Amino acid sequence: MTTKINSTFNRLRPRFLFVAAGVLAAITAGFYLATPARAAQASAPVAPPAPKVTVAPVEQQLVTDYEELTGHVDATETVELRARVSGHLDEVHFQSGQLVQKGDVLFTIDPRWYRAQFDLATARAEVAAREAARAERLLAAAAISGEEVEARRAVAAEARAALETARLDLEHTEVRAPIAGRISRALITPGNLVSGTPGNATLLTTIVTVGDAYVYADLDEATLLKFNRLAREGQILTRNGRIPADLQLADENGYPRHGYIESTDNRVNPATGSLAVRLVFPNEDNALIPGLFARVRIPVSAPQAALLVSERAIGTDQNQKFVLAVGHDNTVAYRTVKLGSLVDGKRVVREGLQPGETIIVNGLQRVRPGMTVAPELQALAATPAPAAPAGKVAALR
Repeated sequence: MTTKINSTFNRLRPRFLFVAAGVLAAITAGFYLATPARAAQASAPVAPPAPKVTVAPVEQQLVTDYEELTGHVDATETVELRARVSGHLDEVHFQSGQLVQKGDVLFTIDPRWYRAQFDLATARAEVAAREAARAERLLAAAAISGEEVEARRAVAAEARAALETARLDLEHTEVRAPIAGRISRALITPGNLVSGTPGNATLLTTIVTVGDAYVYADLDEATLLKFNRLAREGQILTRNGRIPADLQLADENGYPRHGYIESTDNRVNPATGSLAVRLVFPNEDNALIPGLFARVRIPVSAPQAALLVSERAIGTDQNQKFVLAVGHDNTVAYRTVKLGSLVDGKRVVREGLQPGETIIVNGLQRVRPGMTVAPELQALAATPAPAAPAGKVAALR
C-alpha cells in the first residue's frame, strides 16, 4: 500500500511544484505592484486647511461730516503788566507761575519820593482851600472883587487836582494784579530802575486767566461757503443752541474735549482766503496752555446714513484703498473703496460696499482674492445712539 502511495505522489509531484511556483509568483507580483501604489499614495500632498480670519459686517449708522482745522490755544484774558511810575524796584511779592487774585500786590517801587510829593500836594491843597474860603467871606463883606474870588477858586481847584495826581502816583508804587490768573516770572529784579513813561513803560510781567480757553483757527473759503449753506437750510447739528466743536491735543487720541464756536472775524482774509474763527473750550485740568497747537473739528454736514468699517480692514494697493469681502461660500472677493472721515475709530466708506456685507478685519495678510477661508465673526460693540436732530443756527460771517 505504501509503495502505491509513493508511486502516486511521485507521479503528481511535478504538478504540485508547478502550481506552488505559480501561486508564489502571483503573490510576489502583487506585492511589487502594490508597493509603488502605496508609496505614491503616501507621497501625495495633503490639501492645507482654509485659513482662519476674523470678519465683521459692514455697519450703517447716522454720522456727521467734520472739517478738521489746526489752531492754537490762547487765554481768554492776557495782561502785560507795566510800571505806571518811574523809580527803583524795591520788592517782588510773588513766585513765578503762581496763581494770583485781582488786587494782589505784585511789585513795590520805591515810594519815598511819591509820598513826599503827596504830602506837599496835600499842604498846598489845604492852603488853597483856606484862601478860597477866605475870599468868599471877603466877597460877602464887599472887601474883594469877584475876579479875585474866581482866581482863588481856580487855585484851589488846581491844588486839588495836583493832590489827586500825587495820590495816584503814590498808589501806583504798589503794582497790583488787574485780573486773577496765573502769573509769569518777574522780568525785572529788585534794584533796577523802571520807567513809567507812557509809550516806554517797563514791562514787569504778564498774567493770563485760567479756566475756559480760546482756540483760534482759520476756516477755508470752500468750507465756509458749505457751512453757511447748510446753516441757512437748518442742517447743522447744534448743542444747547451753539455750534459744537471738538478738540484734540498732540498727546490725545480722538477728540475728547468739547466746546463751541464763540465768534468769527467780520471778513475773509483775501491773502489766505480764510476766515478766523474763535472757539471756547473748558479747561478744568489746565491742560490748555496758551500757545499750544491743537486740532479742532466742526460739523459741516447734516447727520446722514453712512457705512462704517474698522481701520484694520482697509488695505492699500499702490494709490487705492481696498477691503476683502467674504461671500456666502466663504470665498474672498477684492473690493476697491472710497473712504470718508474717521468716526469713533472707524472709517466712513463712500463707495465700494453695501450694507450687511461681511469683510475681513483680522488676517488680511494671510489671504488672497479667490481663496476659501474659515471666517470667525468678530464681537460687535454697542451701537451708538442716533445723532440728535439738527438745529437752526446762524451762518458764519
